[in-house]
Amino acid sequence: MKRKRVLVGLVVILVLLVSFFSILFFTGRQPGGAGRFSFGDRIAVIEIQGVIANSREIIEEIHQYLDDDGVKAIILRIDSPGGGVGPSQEIYREITKARAKKKIVTSMGSVAASGGYYIACASDLIVANPGTITGSIGVIMQFASFDELFKKIGVKGVTIKSGEYKDTGSPFREMTPEERRIMQEALDRVHQQFIQAVADGRKLDRAKVMQIADGRILTGEQAKEYGLVDQLGNLQDTIEAAARLVGIEGKPNVVYPRRRISIWDLFLQDMAHILVNALTEKSFELNYRLSQP
Repeated sequence: MKRKRVLVGLVVILVLLVSFFSILFFTGRQPGGAGRFSFGDRIAVIEIQGVIANSREIIEEIHQYLDDDGVKAIILRIDSPGGGVGPSQEIYREITKARAKKKIVTSMGSVAASGGYYIACASDLIVANPGTITGSIGVIMQFASFDELFKKIGVKGVTIKSGEYKDTGSPFREMTPEERRIMQEALDRVHQQFIQAVADGRKLDRAKVMQIADGRILTGEQAKEYGLVDQLGNLQDTIEAAARLVGIEGKPNVVYPRRRISIWDLFLQDMAHILVNALTEKSFELNYRLSQP
């Protein structure tokens, strides 16, 4: 009988723990977390950090905030050197559509270049630090050829293909002039798309954009002189500018994204906390014993 009660107790504790961690997990997946349920007009911050390789999470956050009537403006906090053409264009497209419903403002961190700037130029207002690295309006594709090395070590690559250009960029051989022409044409087309996106987003003359669309990087200060940035300032300045843009008086409620939390993350954090406490206690005990006469 006693054993049965213990088992029932353990099951109840297990269910409570699973429920607790599940609540933490799903709450942690909500951008802004508890801030989403605060009262009054709010400004949401979406972080775009690192290499842009996937657009799904950013687009999901944009849609979540678009559906929240309490969020009056969205700030894109960009700290990215760029990334893939496809993901950057997908985010750019969603921002242009979102502008019909809410104000979108960009705050540039240490770097917002190439694909990072591609995304930024779709917003209503761009704020950069004077030293922010931005610009880099260009496209790059790189290949490595190990043909000469393979010849020296006696390795020969074998390729079976169904089309003449299917193995373009293969590391087993040099690229032919015709293949180089095809690849250059593709890059030039993407480059022109980038230039047009900047011209449309910033309402600049296309010829003016082309003058600086040679891949060069710019500081935030230089970008402002060229019309690629609206004003200089940090994230707090951007929040204040967004509040003025949508008519929020006083200090706005800002919804920051919360780091996504998994049960495994929580477990590791708890284990690390327990380990640190144990080591601290042992260290204190050892020091206490050594200090005794």
